[in-house]
Amino acid sequence: MADAKDINPFLKQVLDLGPPLAFFFIYLKIRDDSFVIGGTEYSGFIVATVAFVPILLVAIAILWKLTGKLSRMQIFTAVMVIFFGGLTAWFNDERFFKMKTTIVYGFFAVMLGIGLLRGRSWLEWIMGDMMPMQHEGWMILTRRLCLTFAGLGVANEIIWRTMSTDLWVKIETFGFPIVLFAVMWWQIIALQRFMPQDEEETKENP
Repeated sequence: MADAKDINPFLKQVLDLGPPLAFFFIYLKIRDDSFVIGGTEYSGFIVATVAFVPILLVAIAILWKLTGKLSRMQIFTAVMVIFFGGLTAWFNDERFFKMKTTIVYGFFAVMLGIGLLRGRSWLEWIMGDMMPMQHEGWMILTRRLCLTFAGLGVANEIIWRTMSTDLWVKIETFGFPIVLFAVMWWQIIALQRFMPQDEEETKENP
């Protein structure tokens, strides 16, 4: 297998965040429109959902081409988007795409929880190469993210079932990612004591 290649961090952010933002702006543009395709009428939300699938796959393909690898999370996300995007279009029912977020977060919570019950951190297995940290730190991070994913899954169910599609799209595009980013940033700071020391610091404090 070819070695993974580094790419410009800004370009990586564009490829990671571009598809959700594209979905958001496409939805804003056509949310009040209806489209008749093959004799069936589809809402703007359904069409935006279907458009999101190839946009995401193209972004992932470009990322794969540039880096030579795909993370397990990227592959899982692509499979879930294709599956639930397809169900949304097939049944002409936007609820499937909205439930996708609950299932994704719920899946992460369950998988992390199973690992914890076995005394393991799946996060360490997935992200250990990117962020060196002691096993105890990974276990703490895993417990906290397990609770975070479970909370986001519950929040998504409440939001899409009780609030407007407009509000759900905004929270899905911006709210949930901001919460995850804030939690991760907080954890990186809180778990610094489990990170390896710099070489200079190690020499000063043998």
